[in-house]
Amino acid sequence: MPEAAGTKARTTTPPADPGPDRSGLRLGLFVAGLVFALIGGFGIGKLTGADAAPADGSSAAGGMAMNSAEPNANHAHAPGTAEHDHGSSGMTAMAGAELGGLSVSGSGYTLVPAATEFTAGRTADFRFTVQGPDRQPVKQFAVVHEKQLHLIVARRDLSGYQHLHPTMAADGTWSIPLTLGAPGTWRAFADFTLVDSAGAQIAATLGTDLVVAGDYQPVALPAAAREATTAGFTVTYEGTPTVGATQPLQFRVFRDGNPVTDLQPYLGAYGHLVVLRQGDLGYLHVHPDEQRVPGTVKFWVAAPSPGNYRGFFDFQVAGKVHTAEFTLTVK
Repeated sequence: MPEAAGTKARTTTPPADPGPDRSGLRLGLFVAGLVFALIGGFGIGKLTGADAAPADGSSAAGGMAMNSAEPNANHAHAPGTAEHDHGSSGMTAMAGAELGGLSVSGSGYTLVPAATEFTAGRTADFRFTVQGPDRQPVKQFAVVHEKQLHLIVARRDLSGYQHLHPTMAADGTWSIPLTLGAPGTWRAFADFTLVDSAGAQIAATLGTDLVVAGDYQPVALPAAAREATTAGFTVTYEGTPTVGATQPLQFRVFRDGNPVTDLQPYLGAYGHLVVLRQGDLGYLHVHPDEQRVPGTVKFWVAAPSPGNYRGFFDFQVAGKVHTAEFTLTVK
């Protein structure tokens, strides 16, 4: 050990060894400290730097969530929306995730309607474009469930549901004849998957309000029930939507008390389920599980929050599409 600073060396005959050279000792300590700092810094970098997995489960290299290959993990993906999966197990909203259709714009893409005012009961063309970050209409859309774009329209009291499929002109303008039957504010949801300049597919659900002037008489939300009737069919469902856990909802169709076993594919599936949340009309479009028992259609859903929802189940029999409507209460 070197002598402590300020301690006198003992002198005898012959004279004591003068000890190590202090300047050399200081240099050695400096080099050792530098090496230690470099090693420590490397270790800390491994724990906190680019090689560490982000707490939100995303990839450090790409910044994308591990459970989502697209920017919006609704359709469960609108820019800024809830989770979307086109796989065989259907599409689920992840518990606590934001539902789609709440915004007119997201991730640089914007829904731009040509007009938003309609006359009650009068058919008029609804025209709109989807503009990209360059403010030009997007023209490249992927075909998802046999269509490039699904347009869902419903009044804000959750009545008047319509599932439509506009056509796109060469300039990127979408259009379809639309009839809004009663005064009030309606919500139009454009559900699509666009293809960007790099060839990447981006699933999105953007929404805009449509206004019908007149005396608005809101329709009360029907009580929650597991059975609904439409056009001579009785439709039931089993299962309970739950916040925080994906649960199956299985629908059955009956006619004259007998199970209907000859359901036909509609838009590439034996049924479609659109769910709207009361209050803000948060949007979820769920596709069914491909593994099914004849006469049944099963969906996997996780409720994003407690509250009341309106579910619209589309199915096809003998070439005609029918819609059964349900109120679901999630506690």
